[in-house]
Amino acid sequence: MSLIELIAGVEAREPTLTVFNADPAVTEELREHFADRSVRIAEERTDEGPEGYAVLSRDGEFVTAVTVDELLPDAGEGTDAAEGGPADGDAGDEAETPDPGRGDRRRVGEPILDHLDETMFTSYSRDDMVAASREIEDRAWRVGDGELHAGFQTLDVLTGEADTYDLLGEKDRLEVHAYAANEGEPPDVEHYTVHVGETAEIRETWFVAYDGGGYDDAKCALLAEERAPGEFFGFWSYDPETVDYIIDYLTERYGGSEQTDDGGATV
Repeated sequence: MSLIELIAGVEAREPTLTVFNADPAVTEELREHFADRSVRIAEERTDEGPEGYAVLSRDGEFVTAVTVDELLPDAGEGTDAAEGGPADGDAGDEAETPDPGRGDRRRVGEPILDHLDETMFTSYSRDDMVAASREIEDRAWRVGDGELHAGFQTLDVLTGEADTYDLLGEKDRLEVHAYAANEGEPPDVEHYTVHVGETAEIRETWFVAYDGGGYDDAKCALLAEERAPGEFFGFWSYDPETVDYIIDYLTERYGGSEQTDDGGATV
């Protein structure tokens, strides 16, 4: 199963969040919040039962149930910008960047996101993808062990990230692999391996996958397909089997396509 087929498979398992016995404005607020994620929002009313709760299901199977209050926490509780943190842009070097969907702040929809091993997103921009990639790169940096695999679409894009990946590759126990199509000038590489993949999926996908350095709880991956210029559709995954599959696929499919001195690929 290719990377693009994997995205399509996760997409086909779109979860549904059904909101029961709540104000219509609540359902609309949730629908707006999840607009960039592939989560279907439905609304139902029952003659009996509690007010204002929601049920998350996938493939017709129950996943979790939460109250509307849990989905839409008070904006004044733990979300004020005065708390500081990496998202505010003024945190010190020692601040720890939170993982998407798993940060310390209480966010809208948090109980839902935390129950999805694969969380789809839609219409991410290049800036969104860079920010999301940084979360996984930061995790690999902090653990400092294992393997990090990242796809940059083209050598031109990879060249712009060369310093960041050289720094990551300097970690003694962290093995870093970068993948790109042979378009543009290859970067000077010292501490990581570049794989030049002459396939459409390398040109059309953006991915970052970290094997956790021996810890299943630290495994995470981001995989997306560019379906329109500058717009990406894909998913986050914290599921160890999914992360392992992505890394195993990349290793088996492109492990022998290392960059040569002239920027080409060995075959």
